[in-house]
Amino acid sequence: MRDNVNIDARTLGKCAVLLGGESAEREVSLMSGRGVLAALQSQGVDVQGFDPAERPLAELKAQGFARAFIALHGRHGEDGTVQGALELLGIPYTGSGVMASAIAMDKVMTKRVWVAEGLPTPAWRWLSPDDPHALARESLMKVPDELGLPLIVKPPREGSSIGVTKVEGYSQMQDAVALSARYDPDVLCEAFVDGIELTCPVLGQGAAARALPVVRIDAPGGNYDLHHKYYSEDTGYRCPSGLAADEEAEVQRLTLAAYRALGCRGWGRADLMLRARDRKPFLLEMNTSPGMTSHSLVPMSARAAGISYEALCLRLLAAATLDSAR
Repeated sequence: MRDNVNIDARTLGKCAVLLGGESAEREVSLMSGRGVLAALQSQGVDVQGFDPAERPLAELKAQGFARAFIALHGRHGEDGTVQGALELLGIPYTGSGVMASAIAMDKVMTKRVWVAEGLPTPAWRWLSPDDPHALARESLMKVPDELGLPLIVKPPREGSSIGVTKVEGYSQMQDAVALSARYDPDVLCEAFVDGIELTCPVLGQGAAARALPVVRIDAPGGNYDLHHKYYSEDTGYRCPSGLAADEEAEVQRLTLAAYRALGCRGWGRADLMLRARDRKPFLLEMNTSPGMTSHSLVPMSARAAGISYEALCLRLLAAATLDSAR
């Protein structure tokens, strides 16, 4: 999958990079969007930045934009809402469509699909705000008994490790759930997988989708939080991953199966854990609008496959489409 796709930027028309937005990941989105904007401009694309937090999306149609690169992260960016608006406006966009975006944004729904498809994901417990007993102290103390310790508590519809806690003991459960609930009324408790943190990007759609090289993540103390994802220079990344060839191939196979099960298209990135004791991979989540910052993992993997950052951005923009066009 080399950097050999011949795309005439002049045929793409007037394009917008959607960046910023109103989610908890706004700052990360601004970093991603500015990088994409500069890359596309360097390739001769007629492109402008467009922040939906500052301008109504209807201006895209009024001002004659022909397609949109979605560099938004989190809610109202990769959860199907912006995708639905662009469908109504008739403006082709990058990445997954409405349904796949909405499902992938919700980690509980994602797990349900993967389990139905027989794909491995860590055991979990969903705490619903509609269940008055679920958040009671007595109920919370039972979660570690079910999932074991340590365990992970996180908001199921946020990204970039926002609101995530690694719970080491029973006494941490209430604070962890309270932190998660600040970002999402639903709370996801997930069994902790002790092992190697991996990520694997995908480009394309359906049978033509292809997995890119796997990236291994070595965060200080195993804590791959928001700071270590986007701001720290202490996090180590390995691409090539250093995995055995059969392990790399299995992670890529599993990633493609997870991507297709959700109906994703364009591009995406699966996050996984490779369990230390038996080298079994587990799917954590699927990102349908991955980061494109200087620390981001899709560009890193693409470079290892011979695709430059600029060529990657151009390829994704050229593949922009609508659900209604399928």
